Amino acid sequence: MAQPSKFFKNNPDDKIWWVEDHEKVGEWLFSFDKKHIFNMFRDYPHELTDEQKKIFDEENPYWADFFKDRY
Repeated sequence: MAQPSKFFKNNPDDKIWWVEDHEKVGEWLFSFDKKHIFNMFRDYPHELTDEQKKIFDEENPYWADFFKDRY
C-alpha cells in the first residue's frame, strides 16, 4: 500500500488512527500503530485481535452497532 496522505484521530485520547488516503475513495481505513492498516468494511471484526476490537468498539459505538450482525 502506498503511503497514506494523513493519519488523524477523531479525539486526542483515541487509540485508533484513521487514514486519509485520496487514492482509496469509499474505503474506511484505520490503524492502531500507523503500520498495519485495516479496511473497516473488509476486516472488522475478523482481522482484529480481541483487544483491538474492544478498543474499536469503545471508540466507535456507531460502527460497533452497525456491524453487530457480523459476530
